[in-house]
This record gives sequence, C-alpha cells and structure tokens, in this order.
Amino acid sequence: MHSSLLIVLVVALLGLAAFPNRAAGGDRVTGKAFATRSEVIAREAMAATSQPLATQIALDILKQGGSAVDAAIAANAALGLMEPTGSGIGGDLFAIVWDAKTKKLYGLNASGRSPKSLTRAHFVEQGMTRIPNFGPLPVSVPGCVDGWYELHGKFGKLPMKDILAPTIRYAREGFPVSELIAYYWGRGGRFLSSYPGFAETFLRGGKAPAKGDIFKNPGLADTLAQIAEGGRDAFYKGAIAERIDAFCRRVDCFLRKGDLAAHTSEWIDPVSTNYRGYDVWELPPNGQGIAALQMLNVLEAFDLKAMGHNSTAYLHHLVEAKKLAYEDRARFYADLAFAHVPVAALISKDYAKERRALLDPARAQRRIAPGTPRPQAGDTIYLTVADKDRNMVSLIQSNYRGFGSGLCPDGLGFCLQDRGALFSLEEGHANVYAPGKRPFHTIIPAFVTKDGKPWLSFGVMGGDMQPQGHVQILCNVIDFGMNLQEAGDAARFHHTGSSSPTGALMTDGGVLHLESEIPMEVRRALARLGHRLKFASGPFGGYQAIGYDTERDVYVGASESRKDGQAAGY
Repeated sequence: MHSSLLIVLVVALLGLAAFPNRAAGGDRVTGKAFATRSEVIAREAMAATSQPLATQIALDILKQGGSAVDAAIAANAALGLMEPTGSGIGGDLFAIVWDAKTKKLYGLNASGRSPKSLTRAHFVEQGMTRIPNFGPLPVSVPGCVDGWYELHGKFGKLPMKDILAPTIRYAREGFPVSELIAYYWGRGGRFLSSYPGFAETFLRGGKAPAKGDIFKNPGLADTLAQIAEGGRDAFYKGAIAERIDAFCRRVDCFLRKGDLAAHTSEWIDPVSTNYRGYDVWELPPNGQGIAALQMLNVLEAFDLKAMGHNSTAYLHHLVEAKKLAYEDRARFYADLAFAHVPVAALISKDYAKERRALLDPARAQRRIAPGTPRPQAGDTIYLTVADKDRNMVSLIQSNYRGFGSGLCPDGLGFCLQDRGALFSLEEGHANVYAPGKRPFHTIIPAFVTKDGKPWLSFGVMGGDMQPQGHVQILCNVIDFGMNLQEAGDAARFHHTGSSSPTGALMTDGGVLHLESEIPMEVRRALARLGHRLKFASGPFGGYQAIGYDTERDVYVGASESRKDGQAAGY
C-alpha cells in the first residue's frame, strides 16, 4: 500500500513538472483559468498565423535574413494554399507596417475595384435589390498579388522567388490539411461544388480533404511560379490575366484583362484614437476599421473595469457602443475616391460625446439613427510578423465569404473573390455600386503604439465581428490587464443585425451571440435589458497578436484556440 501510494505521488509530481502551469486538478496555476496556453516569448523574431505550417515558413524566411514583410508575404502565400477557406491570391489585402528605421506606421490598401463593364443598371434590369453572394456578379479585381509587390518593393529584402518557394514546394508535394480548415473546406465544398472550376481545383475525387489528408494544388504552384518569375505583371497583364479574362467571358463574369491591368494599390496613412494612454491605429475606409475607434471613444468615459469582465453591465455597454458605431458604418463608410467620408469627425472625441448620450445603461436600443458628424480638418486570414530589426507587420487577407465567389479560373489553383457582394444597390448610398469602385470592406489590420513606440500588432478575423473583436481584445488587455494569450482566449460576444453598408437597416435591435462560457445569470440579465440572445453560433473571430516589450526588448506572441494557428519565435 505504501509503495503504491508513493508511485501515485511520484506520477502526480512528474505530471506537474511536465505541465508547470497546471495544478493537480487541471486548473492553471499561472494566469487566468480560461487561458489555453501561455504566451510565446522570443528575443529576435516572432510570427503568428492561423496555420502552424505557415508560421514555420515565416520563421524560416526570417532566419534566412528576410524582413518581417518578406515573412508575412511568405506566410500569406502559404495560407492561400493551406487555408483557401479564407484567403488566396484571388482576394484582397490590407496591411499596417511599423518601420523601425523611420519610426513610422505605413498603411497599404490593396483592395480591388469593380469591373468597368458592369453597371448598377444591369442589376436593376435583372430585378435585383442586392448583389448575389456567389457566382459571377460579385467578383472584383483581386488585389493581393499587387499588395505583395507593393510591400516587398518598400520593405522587402529577399528575392520574391525565395519568398514564394516554400509554398510552391508545398503545393507540388502536398501538405496535411489541419482540423478546423478541413471542417470549413467540407462545408464550402458541399455548397460550391457546382460552380465552374471549383471541384477541379478543391475537390479531388469529388470530395473535400479530411483532417490529415495530403492535398496538392499543382495549378497554384504553376501560378505562383509565374508570379515569382514575372512579377506582379505576370498576374495583371500576362498569361494569368489572359486566362482569367477567357474564363470570365465563358462564365458570364464581367471581370476583364483591362480591369486587371488598370489595378493599383494605395499607400495610405493609418488613423488613430487614444484609448487610456494607448494610440490605437486602423486604416480609413473603404474598410471598417474606424468603427473600432468609434466604439473605443464612446467607451472610454465608462469605468469598464469596475463593471467586471463579461458582466451584464460590461457586455451591455460594449454592444450598445457597437450599435452606435455600426449605424455610422452603414451610412458613411465607402471608397474615399467616390464618397466623402468625414473620417476625422467620425473618430473625434467631441462626436463620441454626442453619440454616447444615446447609450441607455438600462435598456438595449432597438433602432438608432446614424449621427451627423461635422467635418474637421484634416470570413479571412490574419497574420502578424516581427523581425530582428524591430519591424512589425499587421496583415489581413481574404476572399470574403470562405472560398469567395466559387469561380476558379481554369488551372490557376484559386478562386476569385466575391467582395462585390458588399456594395449597396440603393441609389444615392455612399457605398452604392459603380464601375471601377472599391466595395466596402470588412477586413481590417490593427496596431497599437504607446509613447510613440510599437506596442501591439494584432487582428481578429471574421466579417463584421472584426471591429467588435478589436475592441474586446483591447479592453481585455488595457482595462482588465490580461496578457495577450488570455485576451484572445477570453469568451466573446458577437452582435449581428446592425444596419449594413449594403442597405439593410437595424429594426429590432439585432441579435447578441454569446460564447458558452458567459454565465447563465448574465444571459438572463441581458435579456431583461432587452437583448435578443443566441447561444454560440459564431463567428467569434480568429485572433493573432505580437506585442513588443520595449523594457525587456522581447516579443510576446499569442494565437487563440478558435483556430488551428500558432505563434512561434526564436
């Protein structure tokens, strides 16, 4: 008996030694109990993506002497192969880059425009009140490849051939499909199998790959090899563009080689607001990033910490602030080349004070009118990379809805995006469809500086969840003192049903989705305030983050458990 007891004690102690952040009962002995793992800490470099193989590719590029931008491009290319359910060279890209040399943030809008030959009149003649989500009509110019070359031209070190080589090799030799990606691949495959080129590209033998299956994409390997050899013009003006053009003519899609040849990305200045001493940076429209800044401005007057994390009062205030910001999002956010968007006014503290007065702490709003800001002067993958020179990249890239339009040009190995579905067809709307116009965009990278120094590069994927996710992460870290891993693992809400940039209006207060960790008593109290609740149905985002500890001169990385991802460094 005594020897048996001794063996049990030894085994228990060995278990604790193997898992030092776990107590005997399985609870964490460091940090928050809900955290799935500790943060990753590294001295020289860090990468965080939603697929471990992509993270390793980024680290390999960094070890070869590549810059953070080189590694980000390499990881993005890999994700287009390994996570085609959310990304690919048929989609768009946005990025925020911290350049250590100039000590400045740079923003890149690499989103594509609508086809020149397609007009609003075509939709009206077809009796449509909204643009379809799939098929030929929502296709817009893919901006990703041009975005890579813009980033590389400004901040790259290694040749593009070296940067794309790992993905080309994986595409030819195959890679094992990870669990969550396999799940979404199966869902998308069942729905999109009948669209031209989709089954040939993504459904080998008529089936989506299961978890652990080896998947090859030789068409994408050939396409990337042409891009590596011929540069961005190989995609927008060469043989790839000609093949896209011929395919689109055959399937009644309006995208043409001329649309591709005319495409340009745009370097833009990120915009910011200060939240409790931290400067939070987003990109201006046609994206939705400033909605996060508007929410933070409304919330900073409230003592969120005193309310308690994920308490009734806390969740109510965040949801109501979201409603206020999203009504403005629906009315104002659009392509700045086609619409006047009063960005400075929308993210001003004075305007936030006006809008804050509409927030009723005792009742959920059913309907809110957009504000009247007075002009003043002047689904998706997210990844972030930081290098030894202290450059950091916050990059997001997407096809829009999963695989995108479902249309896969012959033999090229990717789907064309369906971002045009986010245009409105309402005449006079800021985001109304027009030829050669960038649609409203959901994908947004984020960055935070403190005292003029880089502090946090992060993003949260997931359609209209993204500004809500940005705010929840920042409140978790800034208001509640969570570390970067805890901030991502903490339970989230996702409010749907606000007015949309496509023209739909909020009439009944929308629906509040809560992850299962939110206690039942909080749910009941929120319902009493007038919120319509649903249990977890997502999406609740996909978060990656890299923080920079200026005092210790180290990077801190995090990758949340809702994705297959990994943060890693060296």
